Amino acid sequence: MKILIADKSSPVCTRILNDAGHTVDVNTGLSSEELRGIIGEYHGLVVRSATKVTAEILAVAKKL
Repeated sequence: MKILIADKSSPVCTRILNDAGHTVDVNTGLSSEELRGIIGEYHGLVVRSATKVTAEILAVAKKL
């Protein structure tokens, strides 16, 4: 699975996901428009509180 980490998180999070065989991209500080533009290629999304996952983002996140 291809997973996007969109908020700051512990490097342990990335390591755990990589060790489980996932492809992980860390891309923090994305605007809503930027996130909408790329989220369609990801199977998973890791956020904390900085990134707001709206209905508009979910509408284009067909693989989540």
